[in-house]
Amino acid sequence: MPKEVTVAGVTVDPVTKSPVVVLRDPETGNVVPIWIGLLEANAIALALEGTELPRPMTHDLMKSILHVTGTRLRSVEIADIRESTYFALLHLEGNGESVRVDARPSDAIALALRCGARILVSETVLAQSSIPAPAASEGGERDKWTELLEKMDPEQFSKYKM
Repeated sequence: MPKEVTVAGVTVDPVTKSPVVVLRDPETGNVVPIWIGLLEANAIALALEGTELPRPMTHDLMKSILHVTGTRLRSVEIADIRESTYFALLHLEGNGESVRVDARPSDAIALALRCGARILVSETVLAQSSIPAPAASEGGERDKWTELLEKMDPEQFSKYKM
């Protein structure tokens, strides 16, 4: 059964300089880092900050399309990890039907944040990529994630694909 997580933040991998979205299990504090693209990191950060732009970005457009068609994003699920690549599903409901749509995790998360949908992670993904969260440091939340990434084995950085 998938577990609900929160978006702890977006940080930068100190080795590759790639953006990383950090998902947190609120019960255990364990985290799932997912390496993402720069544009997707920006879309997630804007949603986390509640920033509204004068013109819709792609994820805002998707939200509008869902709304005008009477479709609801019930949840997104980081459903699998194969050959170091994460796979996500959008769980949609509309016209009396429930459907699942394949998506990149970064797009799924950016859309979920805009729609107020739950973000889930499968047991498979948690078992393969969940790591214990570091203790809070004086430097605050951002330093905590940087510290976490710095402590990871550099081999882990190159094994994940965007």
